Amino acid sequence: MSAAGALALRPGVSAALRAALARRHPIVLVDGPSGAGKSTFAASLVATWPGRSPSLVRVDEAIPGWHGLRRGAAALGPRLVEPHVADRVGTLDRWDWDGDRPGGTHRRPPGRPLVLEGCGAFLAGTGAPDAVRVWLDAPYATRRDRALGRDSGAFDAFWAGWESDWRRYRRQSGADREDAIRVRLA
Repeated sequence: MSAAGALALRPGVSAALRAALARRHPIVLVDGPSGAGKSTFAASLVATWPGRSPSLVRVDEAIPGWHGLRRGAAALGPRLVEPHVADRVGTLDRWDWDGDRPGGTHRRPPGRPLVLEGCGAFLAGTGAPDAVRVWLDAPYATRRDRALGRDSGAFDAFWAGWESDWRRYRRQSGADREDAIRVRLA
């Protein structure tokens, strides 16, 4: 992302940080389409967090393959997000993208803020009504260029299918219409 793009994230990062620090068990859900700047936003948020930094979980760690967006995001709710809200140990069932198979279960202890970033984060956070929600977006061409440019061609063959799955998720869930801090990059 360009320096101007990173600078454009600052007001949203500041707003999300203020809102999160006002909560007992802070959780920030960062959602939006592929290539919108979610990972950069989440990394900026974690880097500016005062005190003990939050645990950063990327939704795509739990998505079981290129057609598993809804299934993976939905599974994060009861296994990771809801235990976090209740101050209990949560688990993350990772997906091994290179091997196209389950990648093991990882425990997430309570006590740290949680930043959950990725396509489907709002679905994963359904059981966390007090979560801070951040919606990122950018023009289609910009998103596509960013997404395809970051994976050295590994994502190219899957872009159309992923974008279609994403649009279906957005349409069915209404995630883009939820009350959220909105960040739109050029």
